[in-house]
Amino acid sequence: MLFRFKYPFILLLFCFAQHSYAGGDLPGLLTDKNPPALTKTSQEGPAVIEADNMVGKAEDQIEATGDATLSQDGKSIRADTLLFNQRSHEVDAQGAVIMEQDGNTMSGPHMLFNMDKGAGTMEQPQFYLKENDARGSADMLHIQDRQHFSLDNAIYTTCPAGNQDWQAKMGLLEIDRDRQVGVAHSASVEFMGVPILYTPWMDFPLNGQRKSGFLAPTFGGTVTGGSELTLPYYWNIAPNFDATIAPRAMSKRGLMFNNEFRYLEPGYGGELHVDVLPNDALAKRSRELFSLNHNQTLAKSLNGYVNYTRVGDNGYFRDLGNAVNVTSQANLLQEGGLNYDAGWWTAVARVQHYQTLQDPAAPIVLPYTRLPQLALNARQNYAGANIAFAGEFVDFSHPTAVNARRLVLNPSFSYPLVSKPAFYLTPKVALHSAYYMMGANNVGALPNASSTLPILSVDSGVAFEREGNLFNNDYVQTLEPRAFYVYVPYKDQTLLPNFDSAQADFNFTQIFTENRFVGSDRVGDANSLTLAMTSRLLEPGNGMEHLKIMMGERVSFSTPQVNLVTPATTTNKSDILLALAGRVTRHWSLDSELQFDPNQSHAQRYDIVASYRPEVGKVLNLGYRFTRNTLRQVDVSTQWPLTGRWHAVGRWNYSLQDSRILETIGGLEYNQDCWMLRLVAQRFATATQQTNTGFFVQLELNDFVKVGSDPLALLKQSVPGYTKLNDKTAIQPAQVLR
Repeated sequence: MLFRFKYPFILLLFCFAQHSYAGGDLPGLLTDKNPPALTKTSQEGPAVIEADNMVGKAEDQIEATGDATLSQDGKSIRADTLLFNQRSHEVDAQGAVIMEQDGNTMSGPHMLFNMDKGAGTMEQPQFYLKENDARGSADMLHIQDRQHFSLDNAIYTTCPAGNQDWQAKMGLLEIDRDRQVGVAHSASVEFMGVPILYTPWMDFPLNGQRKSGFLAPTFGGTVTGGSELTLPYYWNIAPNFDATIAPRAMSKRGLMFNNEFRYLEPGYGGELHVDVLPNDALAKRSRELFSLNHNQTLAKSLNGYVNYTRVGDNGYFRDLGNAVNVTSQANLLQEGGLNYDAGWWTAVARVQHYQTLQDPAAPIVLPYTRLPQLALNARQNYAGANIAFAGEFVDFSHPTAVNARRLVLNPSFSYPLVSKPAFYLTPKVALHSAYYMMGANNVGALPNASSTLPILSVDSGVAFEREGNLFNNDYVQTLEPRAFYVYVPYKDQTLLPNFDSAQADFNFTQIFTENRFVGSDRVGDANSLTLAMTSRLLEPGNGMEHLKIMMGERVSFSTPQVNLVTPATTTNKSDILLALAGRVTRHWSLDSELQFDPNQSHAQRYDIVASYRPEVGKVLNLGYRFTRNTLRQVDVSTQWPLTGRWHAVGRWNYSLQDSRILETIGGLEYNQDCWMLRLVAQRFATATQQTNTGFFVQLELNDFVKVGSDPLALLKQSVPGYTKLNDKTAIQPAQVLR
């Protein structure tokens, strides 16, 4: 053993004791004429003792007193008195004992510990666990090894010292630091001195990792389902398999079983959901959902997938959903396919079908089924030129509308001309060919048809930069003019069927494309030039964008004749697009786009979202969406401190066009040092003439358990910038303008 002493005279005294007192003049001191070497080490490495006083005793023991500390391989034991056996490496610590190991601390009046085995006991321990800042006390501590220990009659909490807002009392608490799991036996949880939960057995994570066991029950309710209680069980089957079984009891409808299974292997992975309500007391029938999302690698470049969802009836989500994003689903995708990626060319084969959930007050047209769809895409660069090909074959099927098979071939050739560092010019030539073979339900007697159109485009632009200073910050400002010319000759396409084409939204992405339609059934005639200007403020060094201003307009040299909807105006100048996005001040950010009609001097559409985020837990979002004669919506959401530890959270999404609330959320959050209370109510539209209301009440005991219905997913989705206030990883937002 290697020893270190605080004072030189203690070292001399100890050496004198080892040799001069070998004759035994003083009882109790070492009498062995050949004492063990001081440098002897255990299996873990040398131990170091520090103390005010130290003396050798019989049976190879050393007694250290006065602020005595024994250290070895990251663990230390400090006490008033340490009695250390050099042969067995056992230590008997008494008086204000403190043991520190891997960041954890145990303290008590008396401890027996074996330094080699890492095992021992401590009476009346007080403990601290660094993984989740938990602390507590117990009658007895049993240490099995460095990673495993247990406590008898333990009291456990994550509240800071001096705060006992909540505590868990356990007959036995087992800590497994290998799996980062705590296991409690005969556990009761008290909040503000009131018992709120009892369980004969429960486990909980020490660091948030996966574990098997019952999750905290969730309480809540909706108008359509009544009061609800869900008791999920999480099964960590293997590192790559897990399942969640969640019985959901609804007072108005009955007991529903929600089941989720997730799997991940080197060659495949996916997620399966099977939800069943055997006997809906209101609907008087069984309700069920089946959903599978599966991806699999079949060969080196060949992948397959299945994305399939089906419910038992049209009203499933409206009756049983508890969030607007769930209840608003209308078309459920049912698709399977194969993808082959050979590098310069790719191929896709798939079948696609939809289950359409009809709203009786607002029925929608059924989408076409693709049985099958085959696509081939290729791209090569040859001598600086880009040669591309896109081909597609689709068999469109519909129970009432006209059926057909369509073949589309679209080769293209482009040659980028770039003058470094700022100028580019890219001419492009393409050919769009579509062939139709008509099938069933052809009540209009449409003949088989074809259409071939050439497409010519030239894209060009230049980027200028200059350095500048704004609000005492250095920036690089850019000025980026762009011109995009498209020519497509006119061809009458009124006799061609339309399976998947629609008028594209007019925006900054669309005005730089060759076709003003999405889909392959319509190609718009064009002889137009798009002019745009973009200016950015960039951070020197890393190029981070802080502010962007854009303006663009399309000028047609001939009036477009191919249309799916009646054009609002016959002028050859398009509406003007304006956009402003970025952080305009230290705390304010803006994202906006305006479509302005100069001929009628009014706005056709604009979207404005302003966000104010001065610090964590403070956010205010103000949004307004307007489309002439179609849409007018106000959207306000916030998370804001009220007084003390109370915060308000809410969202108000209102349609001025329809004079109805689309979604309203109102709630309060109380954030204490070691717990948080959330009270949230939500009202949202589930159909044209139907709404639903849900309630969320959740008590979260930090790093231990959540009791009640969880509104966090709802709040994060509905309030951009929402912060979980008791999340230790939350940081201040970046401050870019000062």
